[in-house]
Amino acid sequence: MKKRISISIVLLLVASMILSGCGGQGAQKAGPANPDGKKELKKFNIGYLASPGHVLYFVAKEKGYFEEEGLDAELFLFTNSGEGLNAISSGKVDVGSFGTAAPLTFISKGTDFVIFGGQQTEGHGIVALPEKAKELTDLNSFKGKTVATVRLATGDVIFRAALSEAGIDWKNELTINELDSPAAVLEAVKKGSVDAGIVWTPFIKLGEKQGLEIVKYSGELVKMHTCCRQVALSTKIKENKEDFVRFTAALIKAYKFYVENQDETVDIIAKYAKVDKDIIKQETYGGHIHSIPDPDKNGVVRFWELINKSGYINSDLNIEDFIDTSIYKLALEDVLKEYPDDAVYKKLKADFKE
Repeated sequence: MKKRISISIVLLLVASMILSGCGGQGAQKAGPANPDGKKELKKFNIGYLASPGHVLYFVAKEKGYFEEEGLDAELFLFTNSGEGLNAISSGKVDVGSFGTAAPLTFISKGTDFVIFGGQQTEGHGIVALPEKAKELTDLNSFKGKTVATVRLATGDVIFRAALSEAGIDWKNELTINELDSPAAVLEAVKKGSVDAGIVWTPFIKLGEKQGLEIVKYSGELVKMHTCCRQVALSTKIKENKEDFVRFTAALIKAYKFYVENQDETVDIIAKYAKVDKDIIKQETYGGHIHSIPDPDKNGVVRFWELINKSGYINSDLNIEDFIDTSIYKLALEDVLKEYPDDAVYKKLKADFKE
């Protein structure tokens, strides 16, 4: 009898040790950084510009949508599109939305980029001193003038494309000075060293607050033109497509917040774009910029035609080979599974289908 009891005790001890061992292994897997049992987040680096046009990044970061999707997202600031795209090309960041003109130009020169999502539509403008603005009544009035711009900026291409459409040879009938940043463009305009300047949000309203006048918005030249598209290396997407689907799902959730919570969205943008909140609100919700995560394939193709027709680039590539809409489709499906009755997400689906 005593022998049986001893054997039972030994078996219980062994079973206890096995169970403890399994539990111990689980604790070690989670690690001290995950005491609440949450899964480990995947590192994901994002390049951005200090502009209300990158609002979806800011909201997704501040409201925790990246974390919800399993991403440890870190944002890296750049001065212009060229800098940001070089960082993507070199692998320093995983993704960024640096206009439409810039990534298309890089693609035309052989860079292995894929456009897979959207962020900003329109959002650029031409500014000038009041006395100069009176002279700039239409596109023909730019003949003989000097205009400052940031090369590879979407507004730069839209302006040149509009001039070409109007039969104006922008290479010979006016002077275009390419500067490093929109801040430098504003300074050149204010000093009178150029007749006008092309900038993006929030520098349009910032220039107006500093005494300049808005001559035209880019949407008046080409209605609903694409701007900031989500861009990544095709090799990275092939290796980790699920990461980009999760990233896009976070932006879709951020879009809903941006639509429904204007005041808090302005507060969030103000953390990244260091200008007055009244300027941010005017730029973000004033009707001259639209922040939509849809990749807008048709809009990108139209922009490709514009950028070639204007003589900005010369390429016979089929740009559709460099646009991937499947990531957005999968992300939207995932979000709708989570929130099947949400009107905002259902509208995004209908728009995407159209």
